[in-house]
Amino acid sequence: MKEVTILSGKGGTGKTSVTASLASLAKNKVMVDCDVDAADLYLLLEPTSRQKQEFRSGEKAVISAEKCTGCGLCREVCRFEAISSEYKVDPVSCDGCRFCYNICPADAITMQQSLSGHWFSSETRYGPLVHARLGVAQENSGKLVALVRQEAKHIAEQRGLDFIISDGPPGTGCPVISSLSGVSLAVIVTEPTLSGIHDLKRVIGVCQHFAVPVIVCINKYDINSENSHQIEDYCRTQGIGIAARIPFDTLVTRALVKRIPVVEYSRNRVGREIEKLWQVVTGYLN
Repeated sequence: MKEVTILSGKGGTGKTSVTASLASLAKNKVMVDCDVDAADLYLLLEPTSRQKQEFRSGEKAVISAEKCTGCGLCREVCRFEAISSEYKVDPVSCDGCRFCYNICPADAITMQQSLSGHWFSSETRYGPLVHARLGVAQENSGKLVALVRQEAKHIAEQRGLDFIISDGPPGTGCPVISSLSGVSLAVIVTEPTLSGIHDLKRVIGVCQHFAVPVIVCINKYDINSENSHQIEDYCRTQGIGIAARIPFDTLVTRALVKRIPVVEYSRNRVGREIEKLWQVVTGYLN
């Protein structure tokens, strides 16, 4: 199977809209939403959940009221101020550093694995979708990204599917690195703004560091032709191809409101450019 991850250096470039349209165009595929911190691909694909699993990661301190002597040592050493005067731990403030656990003279503190979120295996009208949702103030999203990708690969192997299409997280942090490892191709969706150009260079650097092949799609390329040319010139110096130039069109917003991928909503130039992007992707992979 071939895995394609759609990335963006910053949020709001249209990455998820492009991913949903590629999911509509592709055959024999499984989709996976790796943006677990702010998952929204399911809003467009409208999945029916088949399986829901807990995701547990990290630890939180728990103080036993029976064993606690009230010496106050744990409150003194907790730099996160997670322990109240009643010697109860605020799970949101607790960082799981284990300092209080190691220093408690009465062995009244235990470390318990916390519920960080849930992941889902679902069905859509386009095929299977694996997605997840982190809980409030929870971390370890890179680990959750690895988990949903592993489940997507398992589904692809079970059903004999040809492609895994991943909606990657924005930025260049741990979740992006986790979503990039071992993929066949990264498609970076950018926009012709100064912040878009800056973050495009950063995410290209991450892909090059991990030796992942890259192509670029410029979304809303006609809102600033000078910046679009700057993106093209930079990609040319890096040996990276421009796979599509999607024009600005309010039709995209209307399609989002109706929860329909734009390639299904209209066969205008936006849809044709995304079709061209998928042709470039499949041509590269084949």
